[in-house]
Amino acid sequence: MSVGKASEAVFVLDRAAIAAVILGVTAFSVSQGLTYPLISLIMARQGVTDSVIGLNAGVFSLGLAVSTLAIGPLTARLAGDKIIIVGLAGCSLCLFVFGITDSLAVWFLARFLLGICVNLVFMLSEAWLNAACPDHLRGRISGLYGAGMCAGFAAGPLAIPFFGSDSSFPFAILAVYLAIVAFATAVLSRRARTRPQPSPPGALVTFVRSAPALVVMVFAFGFADIAAISVMPVYFVKTGHSEAFAAIAVTMVALPTALAQPVVGLLLDRLPRHGVAIACGLIAGATFIIIPFLESEPAILAVFALMGAAEFALYTCALTLLGTHYTGGLLVAGSAVFGLSYAIGSAGGSTATASAMDIFSPAGAPVTAGLVLFVLVALMLRLQSDR
Repeated sequence: MSVGKASEAVFVLDRAAIAAVILGVTAFSVSQGLTYPLISLIMARQGVTDSVIGLNAGVFSLGLAVSTLAIGPLTARLAGDKIIIVGLAGCSLCLFVFGITDSLAVWFLARFLLGICVNLVFMLSEAWLNAACPDHLRGRISGLYGAGMCAGFAAGPLAIPFFGSDSSFPFAILAVYLAIVAFATAVLSRRARTRPQPSPPGALVTFVRSAPALVVMVFAFGFADIAAISVMPVYFVKTGHSEAFAAIAVTMVALPTALAQPVVGLLLDRLPRHGVAIACGLIAGATFIIIPFLESEPAILAVFALMGAAEFALYTCALTLLGTHYTGGLLVAGSAVFGLSYAIGSAGGSTATASAMDIFSPAGAPVTAGLVLFVLVALMLRLQSDR
């Protein structure tokens, strides 16, 4: 199978498709941002053990994996925009189920199906974004996409203090919201000129072989992202900061990260794209290493915000480069590979940095994250030079 390279031809931005994609990914990230803490809080209050709560989250990850492996057969049978609509409607239905029953078995099934549905929305939205976007605007549009994703993840948890976690109301609100987004996507797709293309057989392997630098880039993002949002709060508490400060630090990352992505996108359209990615990786690595040397909490928050913007920018860069070099079904395959690479990177990030904290000292977590990012940047450079 030959690797499809993106055409140099300039075409008009498919505004309807871009609107549908950004609307869909924001809904996806809002649902993720809410369900992760909300489901855990409700299960804990019901007396469910930590191991079962973790297993429930693992079932969600299993759904992600199943949908990734099934993307080829699905796109061969159904148009990509239709799959996105079905995925959004499926997310709405799963959330509705969470709100109407307390059955643990049903929650496991609903969490598994939710993983399948959200990943279908995620993978095909990215492919559609790149199919609908002319190359000279690709970075800026990817930046808006990243901003929508960050804003959604930040907004999701806000439903908990507003609506509480002791009723089904947050699930109901989110289910209605996703149903509305599914309807709006259906309307917009009728006006769109582009569609995500089917992923051909063997495309996942083909993409990994042809774009190893992009795979490493997303792995680096996953590694840094999970270290920042799950391990660094523990680091802050262990180094004498309050739990409130640790929570504020994670919350403070969201808004600057969202605001920074359109700027990163503009840089991607004005400067060499691989160069921007390398710079973001180096900045992210440096900020991790700098934090243990800071004592002022405002300075720590400022550097932590820069860290969040830089590490998330790696994904904005990868998404832009995906559309720069690939087209057709390989866009879907690339998005699927990105999902797997992020999952592996995040697992490695949480394990490596937490272990470093236990073996050495609390500072071992950020220092390890920074050094690993430097190594991954060097690997990206090596793989890119070999192409």
